[in-house]
Amino acid sequence: MAKDELNAGFTGTPTEPRTGVRKVARTATDVVSREANAVTVGAADHPYTATGLALTVGAIGLCIGFLLGRSSVDSGRSYWR
Repeated sequence: MAKDELNAGFTGTPTEPRTGVRKVARTATDVVSREANAVTVGAADHPYTATGLALTVGAIGLCIGFLLGRSSVDSGRSYWR
């Protein structure tokens, strides 16, 4: 019985190591995941700073959107025309 082969365990074919675009995509997703985790931990440690930054970025975005919207309006002679 000791001479019988043991056929247990992994019986499939091993996957090829990632190369090219798949390797770059996987690396990019790993980096984004780590950075998102770091931002979450930072925001949890400093909630007032995170809130201030979020409000500041939102206000700047609102101003930029307002200015872009105003510049796209035709500045004709009259408003009622």
